[in-house]
Amino acid sequence: MAALLACVSAGVVTRELGAPLIWTDELSRFLMVWLAAFGWMVASRKRIHVRIRYFQDRLPRSAHNAVEIAIQAALVAFGALVTYYGVGLVAKNHDLTATTLPLSMSWMYAPLVLAGAVTAIQGAIELAAAARREREVAAAGGSAEVE
Repeated sequence: MAALLACVSAGVVTRELGAPLIWTDELSRFLMVWLAAFGWMVASRKRIHVRIRYFQDRLPRSAHNAVEIAIQAALVAFGALVTYYGVGLVAKNHDLTATTLPLSMSWMYAPLVLAGAVTAIQGAIELAAAARREREVAAAGGSAEVE
């Protein structure tokens, strides 16, 4: 985040002085994509994404667990799709060079691969936990508490 702030600040200051550093805009875009993907990965890993559970929490235990399993399965699928298409974007852009920087444009898309993989893995972990809770509820005759 400090690198992004420094890059944008350098661009603003040099532009105001009449001698703009043309590479600051492009570098700030690369940094912003990486920072956003890093935030996505941290939020996925720590389970701190925004999630509205108002309706799900009002369902009976078995329906609550079934919805949780469906949500986690959807996250696994979403993460897998982002990873798959991210790999394709990286491959398609590996031979393109950024306009003002000596970097491959594939670096712009590489964080999608990482973030998608983290999302799919975290979703799979949560899916397994939800399935385990569902089995425990079924074994207990439906008396387990909703988390």
